Amino acid sequence: MRPIHASISSAALRRNLGEARRHARSARIWAVIKANAYGHGLARTVAALDGADGFALLELDTAARLRDAGLSKPLLLIEGFFDAAELLEFSSRGLTAVVHDPGQLRMLETATLSRPVDVYLKVNTGMNRLGFAPGDARRALERLRACGNAAGIALMTHFAHADEPEGVGEQLRRLAAAGLGEGLPRSFANSAALLRHPETHGDWVRPGIMLYGCSPFADQSAEAIGLAPAMTLRSRIIAVQELRPGDRVGYGGVFTAREEMRIGVVACGYADGYPRHAPGFEDRGTPILVAGRRTRTVGRVSMDMLFADLRAVPEAGVGAEVTLWGEGLSADEVAAASGTVSYELLCALAARVPVTEVE
Repeated sequence: MRPIHASISSAALRRNLGEARRHARSARIWAVIKANAYGHGLARTVAALDGADGFALLELDTAARLRDAGLSKPLLLIEGFFDAAELLEFSSRGLTAVVHDPGQLRMLETATLSRPVDVYLKVNTGMNRLGFAPGDARRALERLRACGNAAGIALMTHFAHADEPEGVGEQLRRLAAAGLGEGLPRSFANSAALLRHPETHGDWVRPGIMLYGCSPFADQSAEAIGLAPAMTLRSRIIAVQELRPGDRVGYGGVFTAREEMRIGVVACGYADGYPRHAPGFEDRGTPILVAGRRTRTVGRVSMDMLFADLRAVPEAGVGAEVTLWGEGLSADEVAAASGTVSYELLCALAARVPVTEVE
């Protein structure tokens, strides 16, 4: 069996939820579990995050599985329903729908449902992704209030710059200018806003990436925020090559040895979820741990293998343990070196990688 495997720490998930709770104070928590809980596995993550007040996700079939498994907590579908048949299932299964489009509003007004549906009215305050424009949101709210199929109504928006210096001020001003009034529950804050913008907390917050132990900020590490990595991806060295000056490594030969050196061939590649674009050039590699010590990748990542520079770990040989990301090496750091974000690394973990749950 290939030595690559991932471990998911339920203790880390609980700890990170505790940090979210500490920052949220009186606000309730929608734990975001879309994309198979950011690659961590839906069932194990829901069990570990049992202390959340509800779960936010994307797919109706996933919500249905959770209901069929006995989960009774609120479930928020953050893209809502896509047709009238889905709306019927929202009603029968007691799901909460984000309504962000006039077509959804019309379906809600004309449907015959077994029971009304709780609704989050989404307002587009600047992300320009989903939501009613501020000038249209008041009329949409009036229609929801007049609609017998809308039970509880809450307001929702999503911040585009909560993790950046621009912050959330302009989007909050646009929301206030929409004149939607007071008295409705509000859900505005993602992980970044939860951590840095307490004025956004409202009644429900929606932490995502922080629950999995990664930072939403480029300028602050997860460890500094008090978060622990929930996923650790490990493998082993399966071969060692001795290079002479001028020898090149891997497809395209993007790394050339300038001196005699050893490289370890690691059983992990882009088919396992490691980013193919992770750099491994002469002057820039991607951080990696070999036998618990920090070194870097060299050469281009291939489908099933990548290469580790063993000059900093001269004792390492075949069988030495390798940490790709997780405990001891944040996925944020690997992602930053690769020109992406930790969200992508976690979500990209391949189905062929065995996963074990640890405390």
